[in-house]
Amino acid sequence: MRWYINYFVVLIVVEGVNQIYNFREVFVMSDNNKTNSFADKLMPIAGKVASSRHLVALRDGFALVMPLIIIGSVFMIISQFPIPAYLNFMTSLFGTDWQNTVGWATNATFSIIGMVAVIGISYELAKSYEGIDALSASMVSLGAFMLTIPLNVDKAGATWVPLSQLGSLGLFEALLIGLFVTDAFVWMIHKDWQFKMPDTVPPAVGHAFSSLIPGFIIILGMWLLRLGVAFTSFKTIPNVITVIVAQPLNAVGGSIFGALVAEFFVVFLWLFGIHGSNIVGGIMAPIWLGKMTENADAVKAHKAAPNIVTQQFFDNFVHFGGAGETLSLALMMMFLAKSENLSAIGKLAGVPGLFNINEPIIFGFPIVLNPVIAIPFVLVPLISVITTYYAMKFGLVAKPLGVAVPWTTPPLISGYLATGKLSGAVIQLVNLAIGGLIYYPFFKIADREALKQEAAKRAEMAKN
Repeated sequence: MRWYINYFVVLIVVEGVNQIYNFREVFVMSDNNKTNSFADKLMPIAGKVASSRHLVALRDGFALVMPLIIIGSVFMIISQFPIPAYLNFMTSLFGTDWQNTVGWATNATFSIIGMVAVIGISYELAKSYEGIDALSASMVSLGAFMLTIPLNVDKAGATWVPLSQLGSLGLFEALLIGLFVTDAFVWMIHKDWQFKMPDTVPPAVGHAFSSLIPGFIIILGMWLLRLGVAFTSFKTIPNVITVIVAQPLNAVGGSIFGALVAEFFVVFLWLFGIHGSNIVGGIMAPIWLGKMTENADAVKAHKAAPNIVTQQFFDNFVHFGGAGETLSLALMMMFLAKSENLSAIGKLAGVPGLFNINEPIIFGFPIVLNPVIAIPFVLVPLISVITTYYAMKFGLVAKPLGVAVPWTTPPLISGYLATGKLSGAVIQLVNLAIGGLIYYPFFKIADREALKQEAAKRAEMAKN
């Protein structure tokens, strides 16, 4: 196993170095102001990756989980709001057990995200194929997912499904089953392994019967797999997935190195107008959401949050103001720009930037394929990853609580809600200041160039 992890890490390092070299090559401009062949080749490749049916299914399938996470987070804030006077007031009003009572709603949401994810991923993937009943495919995937979970048995012989396996612990399992089982289901339907019902039969009944054969084969195969694993040292399928898949990916994705690599590709893709957050997030969401729910479980148990790199780490401390942390740039354009063009774009982009929406500045400045502003656009969020990670690691800033703060929440508010401490807002201010210092000289270059262009245009208009 160790060689596998080491190989995986080395592969990422080599690829990262290769991409940094290619990144430099992208901005070598020819005489006719067209990007070189690498940039031309990257766009269609990245576009295909972004539109891949499996990546889209992961992204949209996990979107089904987000309302539950946000709702559960609201109840967690209610039960764990970090003001002693509030907690004492609630205890005097509702008794000492009120936090556990509020926690019922948190359990009803956080503890089923794995089960909901397998339904969402399978449904979205099946929907992308022609002639497939997506609901039937998702129900078969759900059955396969439930079959892999070992039941708990008490002394009286009663059995029940452990909630932990339906929640964050089951996310990787949900991802794999949602993709592989659905593809197997689709393959069998396309091979016409199904019962044909007369046209007079209602569609709902017809879809149910058409899925019988592929559904039976999939459930039988999963049962045989579970039976075979039971005779190994792993004992259960979740143990196999944890050891072979989840642990290596968690080790990389939850580290400072993994965070830097992921963030580099987010901003790198944005430089070509490709939504890097969607592409990278679609791959890394199971890791980051899983670590978020681990933190939530720890906070509910009145323990310290174990993880730093979670979904909130990126949403609230690296991507505040949008990808590339362009909020400081937008504010400089709004208040310091001397050129009319940049000032107008700043006024247009400033308010959306406060809500972490920065498409106006990415495409209006523009940042896309801009060799000057590309340097701080990549550098600023990478520095924020480092400052935030080590500030949390050394206890200067509280770790994320596992609360899903909506990504449109303005900075300072989001930092406080994500950590439950003022230190979360302070580190956002620090990152904003550092970002401003880095962006400023590049902003001045762009502003001077814009002023020259405006002066030249006015001179040309005066001649005419």
